[in-house]
Amino acid sequence: MQNGIRCVIIGGAGIADYDFIRGLMREDDYVIYCDSGLKHMEALGARPSLIVGDFDSHEDPRMDVETITLPAAKDDTDTVYAAKTGADRGYREFLLLGAIGERFDHSLVNAYILSILADRGCRGLIVDDYSEMELICEGMTARVPDTYPFFSLVALEGPARGVSISGARFCIEDAKIGPDYQYATSNEALPGAEAEITVKEGRLLLIKDRI
Repeated sequence: MQNGIRCVIIGGAGIADYDFIRGLMREDDYVIYCDSGLKHMEALGARPSLIVGDFDSHEDPRMDVETITLPAAKDDTDTVYAAKTGADRGYREFLLLGAIGERFDHSLVNAYILSILADRGCRGLIVDDYSEMELICEGMTARVPDTYPFFSLVALEGPARGVSISGARFCIEDAKIGPDYQYATSNEALPGAEAEITVKEGRLLLIKDRI
């Protein structure tokens, strides 16, 4: 049962700008710390609502908080398990922090969490020190203001069709973007405008660079 509006999942990847990340969090967030994500707890100042992990990279703090101890040998990573748990508990809006970092394998799998959430009727946003990531699904429209220096579209799951971009340096209309032809990288919203992106069929990962 939901205890807040949004589920925030905190993983173990590095966070440099704690001030910025703290500014994204809300008092009524349902906060899940995943194993080594617990190293961020003091700096973020957010008490966990749930702790999940096999505790191979951080010791169990044994707090008076619901804790799910997972086996070390398992199919889902701690972060994937946390996302599925949040969705099972009724949350439909997710913010993932500490999800993108030095481990490319974990970072890539965490990006695919956005697809897992979308399959369950949820929306997810991944934020790190440099960028924001979200999934644009068919029938959706996304907007990128010119405050972001660059944005890119990446086909993660196969071709996306009927892709249109307007209000940007590089515009397309009713186009196809597939894993074999990733040509929508490093675009820019026009000065004083918002880029608008629509997808008729399929999904695209939208990456907005903040720096």
